[in-house]
This record gives sequence, C-alpha cells and structure tokens, in this order.
Amino acid sequence: MKASKHVNIGEEYEVKTEAKRWRIKVTGLLHNRVAFSEAIKYYIDITPAEEIERLQFQSASFHTGKRLSKIGRPTKKQRRDMDGFLGE
Repeated sequence: MKASKHVNIGEEYEVKTEAKRWRIKVTGLLHNRVAFSEAIKYYIDITPAEEIERLQFQSASFHTGKRLSKIGRPTKKQRRDMDGFLGE
C-alpha cells in the first residue's frame, strides 16, 4: 500500500515490512500528518494471534552476537580486550 492511497473508514489493510506483517482496520481519517501517538487513535490492530506469537518467538530467538547499535566504535583498549578474549 502506498502512502498516498486514499482510505475509507472501516477498510482493512495488511501492512508488511521486512520482519513484520500486521492487519489494521481504519476507524477515523486524518487530514494532516500527525505523530504516532496521535495516529494510533485512528486505527485498530486486528493482527491474528498466530502472527503475534510468531513475531514474539522470532524476536526472542534472534541474536547475531554483534555490538548493540548506538554504542559507537570501541576504544583502542576495548578492542585489545576483545581481541584477547576472542583469541586473535
């Protein structure tokens, strides 16, 4: 579904991303862009329970071993400690 698509009250849509898929039902219309906290008042999440359970299981079992984002690059001392720990 494109962002510019016209929607009507009562219509149901399936929203897909790379990792998630959910269904929503439109309960109201907005004429301007608003913040997420305001926008959630205008739709109802009707995602099936099976899909929600699959997402919870998938997120709980997914771990790549990479550093957390937003932490930044390790310092020289941290890098030496990691290399020593990993045996490199």
